[in-house]
Amino acid sequence: MTYETLDIHQDDRGVAYVTLNLPDKRNALSATMIDELTDVARTLGAAPATRAIVLSGAGKVFCAGGDLDWMKAQIAADRATRMIEARKLAEMLRALNEMPLPLISKITGGAFGGGVGIACVSDIVIAETGATFGLTETRLGLIPATIGPYVINRMGAGRARQVFMSARVFDAPEAEKLGVVSKYCDIDTLDACVTAEVAPFLNAAPNAVAVAKKL
Repeated sequence: MTYETLDIHQDDRGVAYVTLNLPDKRNALSATMIDELTDVARTLGAAPATRAIVLSGAGKVFCAGGDLDWMKAQIAADRATRMIEARKLAEMLRALNEMPLPLISKITGGAFGGGVGIACVSDIVIAETGATFGLTETRLGLIPATIGPYVINRMGAGRARQVFMSARVFDAPEAEKLGVVSKYCDIDTLDACVTAEVAPFLNAAPNAVAVAKKL
C-alpha cells in the first residue's frame, strides 16, 4: 500500500522500516499521518512475514508533535469534533502500543509532544546523543492529555512531574533517566545500535514475542 506521509520498506529478515516522511513539516502529526500510522500498526502488526518495525523520521526532526494546522482546527472546533479527533490520536497510540510486534523507534533531532507519545509506546527507543525532547503542549495553552497515560506509564508519575507540565526541553541523557529513551549513541553509530537491538527479536519465536508483549 502507498501512503502519503510514510515511507515503508521491508528487508529479507522481516524487519519493516517505517519512516515519517514529512520533513518540511518536521514530521508533525497531521490527520493523514495519524490515520496512516494506525493502518500500519494494524496491517504490518498482523503480517506473518514481519518480525519487527523500526520507526524513524526523515529530515532533521523525528516528530515535532501535532501539526499546527490540525491543532488550530481542534481549538476552533466544537467539543464533539475535538473528541472525535482526539480519539483518532488515541487509537493510533493504542494500535502502536498493542501491535504484536516489537517497535523500535530511532530518534534523530528531536521528539516533542506527540513525538514523545510515540516514543512512550515504543518497546525500545534509540536516540542520537544530540536529540532533544519536550512535552511542549502547555506552551501553546494545551495539555498532553491523549498521550498522558502512555507517558506516565513509561516514566512513572514522579519522574513525569519533572517535565509533564513545564514544557521544558530536555536532552537525551535526561530522557534516558526519565525512561523515555532506552539508549543513546553518537549519530555515526546510531544505525548499528538499532541493528543490535533488533537482532535478538529475530532469534526469538515470533508468536512467543507477540504473546509476551500482550502479557
